[in-house]
Amino acid sequence: MSMHVDHKGKYFTDIVSKDVVRTIIQTLTVRIVGDVYVRPGERMKDELNASERFIAVTDADVINARGEKIYHSDFLTVNLDHVLWLSPSDTADE
Repeated sequence: MSMHVDHKGKYFTDIVSKDVVRTIIQTLTVRIVGDVYVRPGERMKDELNASERFIAVTDADVINARGEKIYHSDFLTVNLDHVLWLSPSDTADE
């Protein structure tokens, strides 16, 4: 980890602090339940607007239309063009 201190004494590091938000993401064909990371004090909408065309999801379960888990991934990216809606979730088993 590199660290830099400016002339005012402010510290800068390579580490970006983010909060984990368990999230449900609905696409046309599947529902994804996983962790999305948001900067402290910001809304998920702010993170989505600041991102490129993809959002990173960790510990993700992909669920088909019958509610069956068809895939698990430690990390995946979701193209925002395919997202119908998303919502924070209090539980992992949505």
